Amino acid sequence: MNNFSKLEEIVINRRSTKPTAFNGQTIDDHQIRQLLELANWAPSHGLTEPWRFIVYSGPAVREFCHQQAEQYRQITPPDKFAAAKYEKQAHNGDLASHLILVYMQRGTNPNIPALEEICATAAAADNILLGAQALGIAVLWSTGGTVLQPVMKEYLGLGPEDSILGLLYLGYTEEPQRPGKRTPISEKTKWITAL
Repeated sequence: MNNFSKLEEIVINRRSTKPTAFNGQTIDDHQIRQLLELANWAPSHGLTEPWRFIVYSGPAVREFCHQQAEQYRQITPPDKFAAAKYEKQAHNGDLASHLILVYMQRGTNPNIPALEEICATAAAADNILLGAQALGIAVLWSTGGTVLQPVMKEYLGLGPEDSILGLLYLGYTEEPQRPGKRTPISEKTKWITAL
């Protein structure tokens, strides 16, 4: 199998797995470091490397999830509060081995738009997803809960121009991967052969 075919197989077979489908087995920290090294090779304009990661493992995963649930309780008006949503956030990491919070740290170069820094950070996160697929690790990229709320940036001590891109829940699962489906790329592509 050539390199393109290997990469194609990884990309096409990658699926998101909800943390409730994890089995509680622990991923070796060495493999998490390997994934972070892959992330570090994402492209970035001017080599700004704006991606940043906070890795939670062991009991810290569950503690973070409980903190996020409490943030939800604090910012939600009583008439909008949903106990089921609170419980889901509090227990989303119960079976996860690791949780990686991904954020973009805004650089000081005014010539590089924030959008480019966000895209670079998303590319770094995608490198983690693809590497996890190659290692047989299940992942969910989540932006739920309070992840995109100002309270989370404050909790983490991030700057006003930094952006959280989400949480990556990582673990193992015995659930079979469902086949993927996409609409044809021809419906999303315009070819121009002459102007």
